[in-house]
Amino acid sequence: MNRNWRYSPKKVAGAEMIEFDDSGFEPVALPHANVRLPWHNFDDREYEFVSTYRRRFRVPSGAQGKRVFVDFEGAMTASTVWINGSLLGEYKGGYTPFSFELTPHLQPNGDNVLVVQLDSTERADIPPFGNEIDYMTFGGIYREVALRIVPATYLDNIFARPTDVLSSKPSLEVDCFLAGQEVAGGALSLEAELCEGQHILAKARHTVMRVNRSDPDASADPSTSAPVYSSTETIHDGARQTISLKEIDGIKLWDLETPHLYEVRVRLLVDGRVIDEDARRIGFREAMFTDHGFSLNGKIIKLRGLDRHQTFPFVGQAMPARVQRQDAKILRENLHCNIVRTSHYPQSRHFLDCCDEIGLLVLEEIPGWQHIGPEAWKQVAIDNVGRMIRRDWNHPSIILWGVRINESKDDHDFYTSTNALAHLLDPTRQTGGIRNFQESEFLEDVFTMNDFGFPLKKPNHPRYLNTEFVGHTFPTKTTDDDERQREHTLRHARIHNQLASDPQYAGGIGWCAFDYNTHANFGAGDRICYHGVMDIFREPKPAAGFYKSQCDPAKEIVLEPAFHWANSDESTSFTKAVVCSNCDHLKFYIRTDSVESNPWELVAELDPAREEFDHLTYPPFILDRRTIPSSNRHGWGDLRIDGYLKGEKVISKSLSGRGVNRKFMLLPDDTSLVADGADTTRVVLRVTDEFGAIRTYANDAVILKLEGPADLIGDNPFSLIGGTGAVWVRAQEKSGTVHLTATHPRLGSQTVEIILNTAPPELV
Repeated sequence: MNRNWRYSPKKVAGAEMIEFDDSGFEPVALPHANVRLPWHNFDDREYEFVSTYRRRFRVPSGAQGKRVFVDFEGAMTASTVWINGSLLGEYKGGYTPFSFELTPHLQPNGDNVLVVQLDSTERADIPPFGNEIDYMTFGGIYREVALRIVPATYLDNIFARPTDVLSSKPSLEVDCFLAGQEVAGGALSLEAELCEGQHILAKARHTVMRVNRSDPDASADPSTSAPVYSSTETIHDGARQTISLKEIDGIKLWDLETPHLYEVRVRLLVDGRVIDEDARRIGFREAMFTDHGFSLNGKIIKLRGLDRHQTFPFVGQAMPARVQRQDAKILRENLHCNIVRTSHYPQSRHFLDCCDEIGLLVLEEIPGWQHIGPEAWKQVAIDNVGRMIRRDWNHPSIILWGVRINESKDDHDFYTSTNALAHLLDPTRQTGGIRNFQESEFLEDVFTMNDFGFPLKKPNHPRYLNTEFVGHTFPTKTTDDDERQREHTLRHARIHNQLASDPQYAGGIGWCAFDYNTHANFGAGDRICYHGVMDIFREPKPAAGFYKSQCDPAKEIVLEPAFHWANSDESTSFTKAVVCSNCDHLKFYIRTDSVESNPWELVAELDPAREEFDHLTYPPFILDRRTIPSSNRHGWGDLRIDGYLKGEKVISKSLSGRGVNRKFMLLPDDTSLVADGADTTRVVLRVTDEFGAIRTYANDAVILKLEGPADLIGDNPFSLIGGTGAVWVRAQEKSGTVHLTATHPRLGSQTVEIILNTAPPELV
């Protein structure tokens, strides 16, 4: 139900009534931001208002005699929902899913009107609000909405739990949660299949047992392993039935390099007739934090990753699946991280789906930032724990539940409750709680700690994970000089070097992946925290090169200079050249005066800085230009760096000494989209030298022209920041061809073509 919504940026009196005329409302598709904003220098009060969404629909013919729910994946921040003028209630929370039943209010043969009055203010009764937070939450129905049609008795959820994973024949426990009305007569049963593509690896059937709740000996707790099914009028929502698939042959493990996925399919039957079915994707892996570090499938792995905010320029959080997935790919495939933390809230299921597919581990945590509210606030936070886990417990990428408000004070009863609920719902995963002081009461399984100092504090518990460092202690813009870029890069390297020095550190998750929007009293005064190793447009700063370089050369050979090639781009003159690389030897060449006919002359050879970074597998290279003999100090010119492995040249990178902008590039992440009104892709704008290196101080205004059935998300003209930037192209609901032309004032025009493919129709 993501198309054909109508929107007003106001709280509209009477809009909940079915006969209300919404012809003056704006047609929109979801995900939707309640207002478009500049990428920085705006007031957060511009998105803090109450808006109105309306959606007309007809109930599908097959829904007769069934129950109908509307499922919201995320709307910021408090949603009051009506159907056909009847108030269904208010849901408090912007990061967790919620549903309302529509059944008794529907008109089966006519139009129905779903109305959402969305309060996007920072309400003190809803986490993470109540004090101040170091990020913006924006507004809108920013995730997808669906109509769910189920029988009177239905599958409410599935939790598939692999067991004996490291044995030759693992097993699978499939918890099936039933809800709804009692089936009159007939034998209820469940079937579960484990599938690899269309191949069924294992299959089992289970007879649903009826337990009278009036029986004091009967188990009425849906969290226990005993089967629970009410013999009274209503089945207890979430009643659990467990199907066991024993000793399955041929299972491939889910791990970082080969994240193998399977599908679990479940059918609910009455007298052998299928009345409901559902499926979940899973992976077989054993993941645990031990006294010797983090173990995946019996192998200790040092965790190396970054924290992520799910916000984007111009539209806040309202980006669809393709863009959410792209962030995961940037972290895993571009930066070679092996873990991400969803700071500080549950993030898009599309992001998590991609983490499953590409082998990116996840620490997921509940909404919050330092502040703990009164009891009613805590109850909402505890509810967030349950909603987060029930939504995401099948993701093999998730290895740790964050059940504490980020950097909050201790609260014994509150955090005893969050931990107990997490362990009750999911006994297969450990819990962590992100704090910033070591004296904190330890109630979780893993001591997760934000430590921005250097050197880091020594671990005070055997299972210890550093979850934030560097970040606000050294914010760095893409336009900062070499001295700051160098130090920013080396600070991340120093932390990971210390983390590698002691097995009690399970690893570290740096603050943070991408620059993000923040409130006035944080950041750089322009509503941006420049804490990322990449900018807000997902373009890399030099520090990103360090993370990228920490991969095996068999995966990618990396050579990333952490400097702008300019003679005086620091407080005195250019003294130290830091290069992040997984090579074992570098050679530096100069071509005097940047004249192509002049020969390249070798000026230095360098091995990794193992003396300073003695625990890193791939330390940075640090060239002190002052150590080059004066006889070899050639005039300024082009620089070439050649990388070697075992004596063989394997990579080369050049930077121009001319100081001239030479090329203008337009780089789309994708060249085809689905014409569903929401599918979106990023297009990067970049000015480089003649070798393709970004010209950091290029800040030209680029004029954009978009032709075809799509919308431009971004500034037009777009002024480059640090020689680069990005806009997004969002498909409309018409197939065709889109051309985006970008014209640089001196370097000419570039055009990209994007094909919009027909989207399948929505059913309502």
